[in-house]
Amino acid sequence: MANLVAPNVQQQAVSVTRKMSASLPGLREIAAQRGLKVHHLGAGYPHPEVTDPRGFLEHQEAYFEFLRDREGLNDPTLLPEYLREAYSYTDTLGPVSARQTFANVYGKDWGLTLDPEKLIPTVGASGGINLICSMFEHPGQKVAYITDAPTYAGFTARVALCQHATIFSVDMDGEGALPEVMRAQIRAAREQGYFVPLYYSVPDGHNPGGFSFSQRRREAILQVAREEGILILEDAPYLYINFAAPADRAKPFFSMAPEQTVHLFTGSKIGFPGPRVGFLYSEAELEISEGKKVALSELALVESSSELLFHSPGALRGFEALLHEKPESQAQDGAEAFVERQSIWPLAEEKLVVYRENRQILLDVFERELGMHKAHFSWTIPEGGFFTVFTFLNTGAAEPVRTDDAMIEKMVMDHGLVVIPMYDFYPKDARERDPGAGMNQLRLSFCFSESAGQQRRDDMREAVEAFCDAAKSLVGIA
Repeated sequence: MANLVAPNVQQQAVSVTRKMSASLPGLREIAAQRGLKVHHLGAGYPHPEVTDPRGFLEHQEAYFEFLRDREGLNDPTLLPEYLREAYSYTDTLGPVSARQTFANVYGKDWGLTLDPEKLIPTVGASGGINLICSMFEHPGQKVAYITDAPTYAGFTARVALCQHATIFSVDMDGEGALPEVMRAQIRAAREQGYFVPLYYSVPDGHNPGGFSFSQRRREAILQVAREEGILILEDAPYLYINFAAPADRAKPFFSMAPEQTVHLFTGSKIGFPGPRVGFLYSEAELEISEGKKVALSELALVESSSELLFHSPGALRGFEALLHEKPESQAQDGAEAFVERQSIWPLAEEKLVVYRENRQILLDVFERELGMHKAHFSWTIPEGGFFTVFTFLNTGAAEPVRTDDAMIEKMVMDHGLVVIPMYDFYPKDARERDPGAGMNQLRLSFCFSESAGQQRRDDMREAVEAFCDAAKSLVGIA
């Protein structure tokens, strides 16, 4: 039997999270055989306390009762519109009410009037990344994307799917991507014959960087984007997972320049990751053939005409329920009490409790156990998101610590610790500039455990203490 020959198909590298998930069962077994407790400081999964659906399901059912009453369907044989819509083809952009509600509430949070016709439902933020990339990837055109070094591994994996696409990465400091390096990379890519459509980043709660871009750095990056004529693809999964005081929070790019930005929202970090509810929003216009200007949202809609069938109207209506509440001034029972929220922040703050506690435990234990050894270690202060980057400084070390696959396996087998190496987050060109990029760093997450309440807090403390002991042993500190 002859094999199917597909010369243009290439096998892609396994994602960081998938690699860990695939190896974890075997490593768990070994750790258990050695009498070790497994500590989760690896994948960035929302905590079960945050995603517990029970309260949401009660809220959703009450909201749907409100919809039934509002639609005036007293005959039990009739099907309410929201339910019919959930199981039928809808508007190509999804249920109108869900988009309108999200536009209203999200826009208020960021001082914008959002056009619901420019909101495109996506399968999480990853669906938005795929959609935008596919718009610019056409046969005969070499495409170069600008992104951070390090950057979200899901983005590099998506770019690798296109054989005529590549990445030109930009080094970062503690405030974000370096603007003049960004400008130089844009121009270098163009000199090599690449079309450069956008700069991609996760500026709030950077994954994997473990910090948020400063306001002044965002303004400088935006200026480069404007002068060089490229878009900013702003991935914002952690926009509401923000630990700074409200007055200290930097503005997202799309609130400063919606005409220059493609903004990606996902509800997975403040709602429920399973339904994969996401939105893409942009007020950008692109100049296409013969000087014609077209709204990016229109081009994206055409590009996604087949993919959009994968969004769930029911999930969108469920997310719509989250964006409604019963005002305190009204009775707390009765379907008639639901009104549109004025902000997503109160909803997010409920979820932030778990992450604030875990973050503080991590920072407190680091300072207590490693604070006197800062010649050997450093770590980022998470201003948002789920992560911190831990660095072995290797100052004067006879044998520098290398955070390679062998070290990751050793951390599980000897200490029961699940951690993620940073080198997988550096694009290929960054590793070519510096072969050691990320080879002395780990991405540690503080978002997940398999316990709740006080046990979660105890487990988090135990996990970080175990990590500190392991880190000290690796550099020879008793």
